[in-house]
Amino acid sequence: MSRSQLVAEHLPLLRRYARALTGSQASGDAYVGAMLEALLQDPSLLDEQHGPRAGLFRLFTQIWNSVALNDDTHVATLPMPSERRLSNITPLPRQAFLLLSLEGFSEEEVAYILRTDVAEIRKLTDTAGREMAAEIATDVLIIEDETFIAMDLESLVKNLGHNVIGVARTHSDAIALAKTKKPGLILADIQLADGSSGLDAVNELLKLFEVPVVFITAYPERFLTGERPEPAFLISKPFQPAMVSAVASQALFFQRNSRNRAPNAAVS
Repeated sequence: MSRSQLVAEHLPLLRRYARALTGSQASGDAYVGAMLEALLQDPSLLDEQHGPRAGLFRLFTQIWNSVALNDDTHVATLPMPSERRLSNITPLPRQAFLLLSLEGFSEEEVAYILRTDVAEIRKLTDTAGREMAAEIATDVLIIEDETFIAMDLESLVKNLGHNVIGVARTHSDAIALAKTKKPGLILADIQLADGSSGLDAVNELLKLFEVPVVFITAYPERFLTGERPEPAFLISKPFQPAMVSAVASQALFFQRNSRNRAPNAAVS
């Protein structure tokens, strides 16, 4: 397999990670773009000691950490949303937590990606856990038509300290529930079994009020193409509980701490 094919194979999940880290499609994709430009200029930058995927994440991390949070001379080179200035959860613990929980890397691989050791990674993830636990619990709406998956999500959400206001199995159920009990977070399957769309339901709700949304799909590659507005927070089926925890915490984190946030844009 050629170098370009290796990069293309792992690019969708890298873009997912970048979006979860930054809180937006535009900013996440901008960092991935900067990494690709650097790699085109110097292919030797890709260290494949732990495989091409870990190497790409390591290079991405180098790009991410090289841009100072509040250094205007650097910020001007990339579209930096207000989320990049958040300070409730510090950058390194957030990166370690996402690499372990969302991307499924081992502690050794995360240590390699972040250029540190396993002991430090454990400290960072402990820090992230404490900081995320300090977030205020919220009311969660689940849009999911598969009974057992809905039950798993409901149990997980409750164990995280949140309150489930209801489980909607169709587009119309989701609209009715959300209008009656305004949720603080939505977990939504994109394609529902009756032919209706969780994506359409969410877009309709976002016209009424602002709420963080985590989408769940068995086909994440369809929504990580960069060709249209896309979900910033996306979970693949089958999912691990740690992944739902990580992504939901990130969605709430960015929604509650961003400053001068623009109204939510619909995704299609």
